[in-house]
Amino acid sequence: MLRLVCILIGYCFGLIQSAYIIGRIKGIDIRNYGSGNAGTTNAMRVMGTKAGLVVFVMDILKCIVAILLVTALFGKAHPESIYLLKTYTLAGCVLGHDYPFYMKFKGGKGVAVIAGFVIAFHWTFLPVAIIVFTVPFVLTHYVSLGSLLLYTACLVLMIIEGSLGVFTPAAQPVLIEMYIVMGVLTAMAFTKHRANIKRLLDGTERKTYILHHEKDSQ
Repeated sequence: MLRLVCILIGYCFGLIQSAYIIGRIKGIDIRNYGSGNAGTTNAMRVMGTKAGLVVFVMDILKCIVAILLVTALFGKAHPESIYLLKTYTLAGCVLGHDYPFYMKFKGGKGVAVIAGFVIAFHWTFLPVAIIVFTVPFVLTHYVSLGSLLLYTACLVLMIIEGSLGVFTPAAQPVLIEMYIVMGVLTAMAFTKHRANIKRLLDGTERKTYILHHEKDSQ
């Protein structure tokens, strides 16, 4: 039951579609511009760097707040499973972000959401995540590549730290469940990015330059 509650909390926060909201303020529906994706990268390309960064921060914050809320509600009563509950909250947030029911289930790809999870889950995730995303992005300017590496790094780091006892007092069955949930989310991220992966392999993936203000109406 707690797992479902955490998924629902995450989903409700995930429904805050920052790119859609900022787009409406600017008089556009982000889904009708650029790639049609209601996420940071498309927002930046369509509405400019400043708007894209606002979207990015809002999407990060919604996952952080959701996880902090779950921690405040259940942390003391369930210390043995709080990291699992945080992971389920991430799952709900990703589902709400990627598949918002009021937008015909057409949302983002969960990139900024996983960034929020990195910040709120455990402090050891942050330095690794910054390196894993930033270095490939700076070298290639492919947001999709950095995003996929970030999801993969979170899964690998979770397994490594779980094996090292970082999430004590979580028992082994709880840890395994965490790995499974994170594995499913990582697989979902790769599925959502399948077109990007094809373009990366073909060498046709579009690059993103943070400081470049650009309007995209393709």
